Amino acid sequence: MTGFDQVVNGFAIALSWQGLLSCFIGCLWGTIVGVLPGLGPLAGMTLLLPLTFHQPPEIGIIMLTGIFYGAMYGGSTTSILVRIPGEAASVVTCIDGYEMARRGRAGPALMVAAVGSFVGGTVSIVGLMLITPPLAKVMIAIGPSVQVVLLLLALSVIAVVSAGSRLKTTIMMVLGLLLTAIGLDHLDGVPRLTFGNTTLAGGLSFTSLAIGLFGVSEILINLEKTELIKAIQPKFRDLIPRMKDVRDAAPAIGRASVIGFIFGIIPGVSHVVSTFVSYAVEKRFSRHPEEFGHGAIAGVAGPETANNAVTGTAMIPLLALGIPSIPATALLLSALTIHGVQPGPLLLTDHPEVFWSLVASMYIGNVILLILNLPLVGIFVNLLRIPYSWLVPIILIVSVIGVYSVAFSAADIWLMVISGGAGYVLRKFGYEMAPLLLAFVLGDRLEENLRLALTMSGGSYATFADHASLIVLTSVLGLLLVVQALAWVFGYRKSVADEAEGA
Repeated sequence: MTGFDQVVNGFAIALSWQGLLSCFIGCLWGTIVGVLPGLGPLAGMTLLLPLTFHQPPEIGIIMLTGIFYGAMYGGSTTSILVRIPGEAASVVTCIDGYEMARRGRAGPALMVAAVGSFVGGTVSIVGLMLITPPLAKVMIAIGPSVQVVLLLLALSVIAVVSAGSRLKTTIMMVLGLLLTAIGLDHLDGVPRLTFGNTTLAGGLSFTSLAIGLFGVSEILINLEKTELIKAIQPKFRDLIPRMKDVRDAAPAIGRASVIGFIFGIIPGVSHVVSTFVSYAVEKRFSRHPEEFGHGAIAGVAGPETANNAVTGTAMIPLLALGIPSIPATALLLSALTIHGVQPGPLLLTDHPEVFWSLVASMYIGNVILLILNLPLVGIFVNLLRIPYSWLVPIILIVSVIGVYSVAFSAADIWLMVISGGAGYVLRKFGYEMAPLLLAFVLGDRLEENLRLALTMSGGSYATFADHASLIVLTSVLGLLLVVQALAWVFGYRKSVADEAEGA
């Protein structure tokens, strides 16, 4: 099939009744997850992950991806109307979004957030289409030694740019790699870290671990704050922004699309970082920076656009390199692997229907979310009136059924419970779960390529310092230095501005 035929075939799959239904369910559930405080895209994806196992791979991935970017959209609603971020990347939107809502301008804030999300998402999908195929061709030509360098660099970048303590991030990544080693050795079949327990011979279930670490621990943390929330409810006729709003928001949307596009590609630099950088950029370029924090519409348009511009480009390292850049794409990697589809350079050759149907569904999902998030905003806000303590039993029952349905193993349920408790305790001490999950997902590929490279080189470690590896190493380190410099510049300017305001 030619490239054009593959695109047409992808849209045919995405526009089939199964594709449209999966996309709609994913977008709807993702929006609900984004609206409910505390539940982010990863928790929402893990809860519905078991439902995709009995579907064709392209249909299952369409649903999971819909949840991913649907939660990005939904998070802005509670940030603007309640001042509670539905997910982590919407924290910045609270600052000016809620101030606009308090002044009776919740409608324009929601409209600009939705349009910015649509534009940013569309730009990132175009980038996904244009960059992934040539990048995959380049990756096919490189050997396992370069892949080892890439994987190690990905883990290093995650540790360096992590928002929390680098020591704690490193500890969690090491723990993730150790958990990957549990089970039978893939080459010689020797049991490792099983302690004589035959149920661990097949390794730990990713589904149980992910639902426990993110879903169950999130529920336990949210049970500590189950108070009812009073939300501002805008009317549909108040959604239309003024012409001045459009003039102020349009440049912010353009700049934020580029920021989100760039940050989405870099492993470990998640959508959260892109929103903070976008906010700092808009405040720097604004003619009236004093308005930021008091209802500046550019302070809503920029972060929300950057947030959703990450979704498409974050898929590029996953689909072209087989390296997840953020936790949500790590879950997608495992879901594809469970379906027998290996993300990486050969994905477009072996399973082009999966890639192109995914791209097509993201275009369709962007339109669905634009329709859902404006007329139905009142319905979504009413979800906040449901006491969280009522939702907990339902979520837990769905989680247990989903985990058990994967392999019909009671051990997986116990793993979910234990990892949920462990995740809760670790998070109370300031440890993030994302580095652990990313290391757990990458561990198998890292070990496999490391041993393959050493076998091919006769045990010589010099293979990791060949010409191609050095080029990759230099390029990634250069990119990392640029990102760190940008973060330092904007952080320094922000601290200077804060000191000036304090004075």
